Amino acid sequence: MSKWQCGVCGYIFDGDEAPEKCPKCGAPKEEFAKLDEETASKIERSRFTNSLHIELFTLLEKVKEISEKGIKDELDPPCVKLFEAAKAYAVDIQQRIKAELKGHMSKNKWG
Repeated sequence: MSKWQCGVCGYIFDGDEAPEKCPKCGAPKEEFAKLDEETASKIERSRFTNSLHIELFTLLEKVKEISEKGIKDELDPPCVKLFEAAKAYAVDIQQRIKAELKGHMSKNKWG
């Protein structure tokens, strides 16, 4: 399947031919350019990696929820310390994910 990019808004469309109009901005078919195989391959890899980042981000939300419960339970100081560390690491990794995805978007590695 080919990939087509809208010359007006940058939307990437997957299909054997460009759409009649851009689903995002409504530009006509003539505004689409077929992407070469190397660029199309990079887009597929970016989509895969970005989906992994999003999946990890979501799992880290669960880590934060569990950590909050452990902190609130206050069984003993070492337990609380462990849950606080888990929460802090989860927040840190989520921030790193956000920065990485922002970098991907600025380099057109979003697709």
